[in-house]
Amino acid sequence: MATDKGAVIEHRAYARVGLLGNPSDVYNGRTISFSLGNFWASVRLEASENLSILPHPAHDLVQFDSLPHLVTRLQTDGYYGGVRLLMAICKIFHNYCKDNGISLHEGNFTLSYDTNIPRQTGLSGSSAIVCAALSCLLDFYQVRHLIKVENRPNLILDAEKELGIVAGLQDRVAQVYGGLVYMDFNKKHMDDMGHGEYIPMDVGLLPPLYLIYAENPSDSGKVHSTVRQRWLNGDKFIISSMEEVANIALEGRMALIEKDYAKLASLMNRNFDLRRQMFGEEALGALNIEMVEVARRVGAASKFTGSGGAVVVFCPEGPSQANHLEDACKTAGFAFVPVEVMPSFLKEIDLGTMSTR
Repeated sequence: MATDKGAVIEHRAYARVGLLGNPSDVYNGRTISFSLGNFWASVRLEASENLSILPHPAHDLVQFDSLPHLVTRLQTDGYYGGVRLLMAICKIFHNYCKDNGISLHEGNFTLSYDTNIPRQTGLSGSSAIVCAALSCLLDFYQVRHLIKVENRPNLILDAEKELGIVAGLQDRVAQVYGGLVYMDFNKKHMDDMGHGEYIPMDVGLLPPLYLIYAENPSDSGKVHSTVRQRWLNGDKFIISSMEEVANIALEGRMALIEKDYAKLASLMNRNFDLRRQMFGEEALGALNIEMVEVARRVGAASKFTGSGGAVVVFCPEGPSQANHLEDACKTAGFAFVPVEVMPSFLKEIDLGTMSTR
């Protein structure tokens, strides 16, 4: 039993790539995302006498070689590690269970985490830690069958909102479901159900894809701000552009089902062009734009995986084009790796909680 003394539960949650439609998920739009097997966060829960959250030896550093070392570290990595994320999901999970009449046993635990997701690359590193921790809590308290799969992304997002992290549901859906997922966040469904419509797709529909990311990326948490306010204010250009971005995911779903990869390439490029028009060059950042452009210069299709820091690429001409792009990325100082797509990791107990099978 999961609650036995000394019992250890460990879960991984993977990075995610927004393939099409982002950032319309926070504007009642549609997206297609997939779980990226190249990078992940893992959380370990061990039954213990007291409830403890262990700091990570590297990501929650509190001991430094010198004052300059401390300053340099804060300038590159900021003030925050993963401890706050683990605390936040514990609080959100507890309150959700209390509000929904789900009783929890009184056992305590120790939580620790690790991650290899590159920081600030728009690959959802923070939510991966929260998602893996939620999985551990579901198993430790044996309530996985009582909390619907569709609601779990909301819990993860709520934990991040506690900490002032700006984000949408898309990333958390991809991390909870795994695999390739089409998502529709239309207002009626969101208002009626409290979540979007999430439709898993066959990962075999995807062509070979690649990832470009920067070693020293910009902060992905600040990019949405002005566009969000303009959308709320009824700005016609932003509203119509965001609707077009949402329609890109709708068209992209059919393109994938039909394996029309020429269409996929054009949709990926259009997605980024619309983002560029809405957010502007300054908000996106020169380094992020260059990652897209380095791919386009060799004829590849490219767009942000999230809000900047990493780019997903499709090379319609195949491996030789990818080789040219790899060389160009080396010259530009960018990392370039083939994408590994993780299949869905929902088990029968999870599927049994879903509104529709």
